Amino acid sequence: MTQEITRTEHSAPTRQFTVLLSPTRRGARLARLLTTAHLCDWGLPEESAAHIVAELATNAALHGRVPGRDFRLSLTVHRNALLRIEVTDTRGEQLPPTPGTTVTPVDDAESGRGLLIVEALSDRWGIDVGPVPRKTIWAELSLVP
Repeated sequence: MTQEITRTEHSAPTRQFTVLLSPTRRGARLARLLTTAHLCDWGLPEESAAHIVAELATNAALHGRVPGRDFRLSLTVHRNALLRIEVTDTRGEQLPPTPGTTVTPVDDAESGRGLLIVEALSDRWGIDVGPVPRKTIWAELSLVP
């Protein structure tokens, strides 16, 4: 299920893209590719957003996976000034560390750096819990230089 909406609020366009994806490596890769394609189509910078989506979607596939339930990717542009990325999964009881409390992994660890990347690339990020059984990890990027 894919949806794209363009609407006008106070003469400033808002763009939104939402898609449900399988909680697999393939779904996480597709989330990144769709993000890049949509942001390029909208004429917006995509590099940081693609990295953030890759990390959040991979976390949804690895840690938020419930068999038979997809994860949702949403991209929303507000007044061409702010991009909000949301990844929602159905493991609301399994929460990641909150912003600012992310633990640095051991140097030779092969995982555990995803939210550090999200924190470094986004202007702010956070976690919204609910409705049960969902949680949404979101990140915002300023589009104003």
